[in-house]
Amino acid sequence: AHLEMDPAPATPRWNLERPYLTGRFHQVSPSSSQQYPTRPTSITAPVSHPPLVPWQEAKVSAASQAPGSKPFSLDSFSRGAGGGAGSVLGSYAVSVQELLVIDDLLSALVGIEGRYISIKRVRGKEGYVVFQIDSSMDLALQELTRRIFPLCEDFVLASQFVESRSHFKTGLVNHALAAALRAFLLDYQAMVAQLEHQFRLGRLSVQGLWFFCQRMMSSLNALAVLIEKAMSNNTSGSATLNLLHSQAKAMAGDSAVRSLLEKMTDCASAAYLRMLERWVYEGVIDDPYGEFFIAENKSLQKESLTQDYDAKYWQQRYSLKDGIPSFLNNVAATILTTGKYLNVMRECGHNVQVSLSENSKLTSFGSNHQYLECIKSAYDFASGELLTLMKDKYDLIGKLRSLKRYLLLDQGDFLVHFMDIAREELTKKPEDISVEKLQSLVDIALRSTAAASDPSHEDLTCCVERSSLLKKLTSLKDLDCAYSSDKLAAADVDQPMTLNITGLETFCLGYKIPWPLSLVISRKALTKYQLIFRLLFHCKHVSRQLCQAWQIQQGFRSVKILGTPILRSSILCRSMLKFVNSLLHYLTFEVLEPNWHSMHGRLQTARSIDEVIQIHDFFLQKCLKECLLLLPELLMKVEKLKALCLQYATSIQLLIPSIEVAAAESKSKSGSSRARAKRSQDRDEQLKLASENVVMSQSILKFESEFNAELQSLVPTLSKSSQAEPYLTHLAQCILGVGIDQ
Repeated sequence: AHLEMDPAPATPRWNLERPYLTGRFHQVSPSSSQQYPTRPTSITAPVSHPPLVPWQEAKVSAASQAPGSKPFSLDSFSRGAGGGAGSVLGSYAVSVQELLVIDDLLSALVGIEGRYISIKRVRGKEGYVVFQIDSSMDLALQELTRRIFPLCEDFVLASQFVESRSHFKTGLVNHALAAALRAFLLDYQAMVAQLEHQFRLGRLSVQGLWFFCQRMMSSLNALAVLIEKAMSNNTSGSATLNLLHSQAKAMAGDSAVRSLLEKMTDCASAAYLRMLERWVYEGVIDDPYGEFFIAENKSLQKESLTQDYDAKYWQQRYSLKDGIPSFLNNVAATILTTGKYLNVMRECGHNVQVSLSENSKLTSFGSNHQYLECIKSAYDFASGELLTLMKDKYDLIGKLRSLKRYLLLDQGDFLVHFMDIAREELTKKPEDISVEKLQSLVDIALRSTAAASDPSHEDLTCCVERSSLLKKLTSLKDLDCAYSSDKLAAADVDQPMTLNITGLETFCLGYKIPWPLSLVISRKALTKYQLIFRLLFHCKHVSRQLCQAWQIQQGFRSVKILGTPILRSSILCRSMLKFVNSLLHYLTFEVLEPNWHSMHGRLQTARSIDEVIQIHDFFLQKCLKECLLLLPELLMKVEKLKALCLQYATSIQLLIPSIEVAAAESKSKSGSSRARAKRSQDRDEQLKLASENVVMSQSILKFESEFNAELQSLVPTLSKSSQAEPYLTHLAQCILGVGIDQ
């Protein structure tokens, strides 16, 4: 994603319409073969063509009086005079030609066309020109003159780059590089002025000019190669810095040129360093032209963390763009994270004051790697400051402990009390349940139990889902599991309970998570807590229902009615209770407790919020997997076994007149002994009739057969899966009763 920014300010039109005011004094030709006007008037031309000094006039006068020569005048050297420039220049002595070509070369060195040196624009390449010499000149002079032309062409190219890259839209890095090049060209023009001075004093020959240009030629040529690549690729920002670094490395054999390129790199990097410094020390992106490698997506708000399951705030609010400077590749992620931490603290209203010293200022991207040490120090400071803020001011560990207390059912008295007072409401269909009433019941349960002493209990909320746990898992596509919709549909048909789903299957607790704790406990993390809660809550409900069925069984034992159906029912009820309680034991003591304590220990040594998020996410993912929520085949079998247990418990309560029995027992405590005996006899008769009920006998036999078959089919599945997932061995041991009774 590219940084959205305001359009760059436009360059003033007069800068383009009146090129003679800037230095672009070569008018655009309709074709590449058209020559430029001779000696155009330019306000900014660094040097002008010098008049001939007396000693030059004497030489020219002597040459003009030579036999066969034409009369000399300054006008005769103008283009087009007499028989044309070619015939004029070639007719003079070599010494005169040398004077005239030096005069033209001094103009060409600053990009001005002379009398006998012409400039032609290269078609299709902006800023590229070639210099041409009059063909009638002495061949030796032509050869020497052509050797100097590359320097002239490089100057024109550099001047064009300085002018074109000084526009606002090209970015701060190009502005800084253009300014550095402009300073270099001022030195170059000073050199040309000194050469002109020597020429006026009569101390300059073409050979001398070639000699004095040598050092500048290598430097300007290296800059021209750099400029040519920058212009052809239209580089800006980090691409320009990468190019500067690569060119400096490529010139390792020439210390002077390399030093120049490194100086240019330092100058161009200055603006980028200021952007980087503001980000790692303040968390601010000061990037008016989109050159920085970190982008901000302002459409993502921190509130999405508590509302949207797929919220990508932490990953995408600030992100890395393409075009990271090569020398920052290895620390780009650290730089990104440092600024993110500072932004979190700023949004919390926490004033972060980084202690800046001379050593902490980013001065250059030099070979001493001082900038890497500064970045590391900034990261360590931001990371430590935010972690301290989260742990001390916002009590991160306390919030996680509170989530364990309520959503992982660590607060037992609260849950029991709530299930007692909310039973009537939870037995309704999800669409008929009043969430407001449930919330008030949750508040009553919290205030009536030990949870009232927990300062975080006021953040607890409740909600009612519209789908079963299996369907909810199907809808969460990012979980590391493969739930097949077809298989789940078939499983729903096999489980009649899913057709009459109630609040007991869909109720779950929620939690209000404030910023910045929502970075760690996001909507996605809270959803994972709720998945575990729904599994545990339903297991508790099944266990309570089976306990009620077991209490009814004890009524038969009190009157010594232990016929075959009753005995079988008692044994079946005990087996079902053992299965559900073993499952709860495994989930609580084999999965949640050990994993939570492991996470708690790792959090004590965490050094950054990213590490905290990683530890917390790993804990949740491990719990989901070991709670079978990421193992569809096993979970569906467990759900079917729980459904059978619920059907059995419901059937027992319907088939046996438990209400009448309970009423008879309560009344027997008062009244005459004869009345008590009569009521006891009636109760015994009712229990006897219940024990001989054919429907009850058939139902018990059916439940026993189905439960045992499902339990037996679970064993080989567990054995097979435990080879890949060793923790399932503990589940197999719990369900099969190995060690549970010890």
